[in-house]
Amino acid sequence: QVQLVESGGGLVQPGGSLRLSCAASGSIFSLYNMGWYRQAPGNQRELVATIASGGSTNYADSVKGRFTISRDNAKKTVYLQMNSLKPEDTAVYYCNAVHILTARVYWGQGTQVTVSS
Repeated sequence: QVQLVESGGGLVQPGGSLRLSCAASGSIFSLYNMGWYRQAPGNQRELVATIASGGSTNYADSVKGRFTISRDNAKKTVYLQMNSLKPEDTAVYYCNAVHILTARVYWGQGTQVTVSS
């Protein structure tokens, strides 16, 4: 099992930047593919970015060139660097972990990101 705790959300102006962190505990971090998802009010939860245990990354078209996902296995943490933020990026951002062998899925509680002037 793994527990995920997100942090780093907040209120920023359009064009600003934030870095989200997801700290994992309770399991072997290197055995998980990691991801960030987001959900705005009235919308479905959607994929933002993923990073596999081996380091390969994948991004939603809406954030390509603006967001960067990374991981530090020693710190058991995954990051989402968000630049050039837009109002449509406003959402609750959730950290996700998928065990590479069992495919079991875990979620954090989310952190609010609000982009507004």
